Amino acid sequence: MRGIPFLPVTASTAAHELNYLFAVLIAITVAVLGLVVILLATFCIRYRASRPDANRANPTKKSWYWEIGWTTASFIIFLGLYGWGADLYLREHRPPANAHDIYVVGKQWMWKVEHPDGQREINALHVAIGQPVRLVMTSEDVIHGFFVPEFRLKQDVLPGRYVTLWFTPTLVGQFHLFCSQFCGTDHAGMGGGVTVMAPGDFQKWLADNATAGTLAAQGGALYRRLGCSGCHGAGATVSAPRLAGLFGRRIVLRGGGVRVADDDYIREAILEPAKNPPAGYPAIMPSFAGQVSEEDVIALGAYIKSLPATRESP
Repeated sequence: MRGIPFLPVTASTAAHELNYLFAVLIAITVAVLGLVVILLATFCIRYRASRPDANRANPTKKSWYWEIGWTTASFIIFLGLYGWGADLYLREHRPPANAHDIYVVGKQWMWKVEHPDGQREINALHVAIGQPVRLVMTSEDVIHGFFVPEFRLKQDVLPGRYVTLWFTPTLVGQFHLFCSQFCGTDHAGMGGGVTVMAPGDFQKWLADNATAGTLAAQGGALYRRLGCSGCHGAGATVSAPRLAGLFGRRIVLRGGGVRVADDDYIREAILEPAKNPPAGYPAIMPSFAGQVSEEDVIALGAYIKSLPATRESP
């Protein structure tokens, strides 16, 4: 479906509504511009200096009705457009419960993609049509911009934190992936493609590109290699938070306040443990900044998220 002729094809659920919002914005803008031009031309002709009856000696008394009415109507119309756009923006960042998580790391000058089952891609992203997808993204160096015109999606990808975006593809095919933020010498070459497949074809692609283990399994191996179980394991003598069932839980902080143990908090706890330590535990957690890559942090987070509340982490 093309939607608006001069725009790229419409290939996601959010893109359809954004097309309508864009069309309404253009229509209202053209209408306002047309009205202003018509009024301007009318007054220029009616009150031109060469017109014999252009007597300005006794101007009529000024009325505020038109000014107040025009200003109020414009304010209400454009406030409505703002509300519509803000609502659409917020919904684009609130994925449904059945969204399929995919992790994206931006780096000069490539996109690195990791699927929960362990599949990895460079400058490519494979998804299934009709399946909601949540992208969890970060950058290893500078600000990048994840931009798929056919999905009407654009999101700055920032170093030092996670940002999320979700979409549901509605059209099978291949679509362009760009970096929309100037990120250095080879910025123009930082691109790729998103391939939307039928569900059966997507499952076959996952099977054909299966790795030795899932992302959580890779994180578990890294967890043990780094010696994390020495403090966080069930038999540890060190007083440290148990990680089983941690994800999604509310954490009381030593400095006051509460944080939810989401992807961002887990990442922060690994790389900057002294920033928001949990209350009731000594400040002995070392920082792994510089020792693990962003892909390692994602794998560790996947492992921690996989630990159910009914089981202690090893």
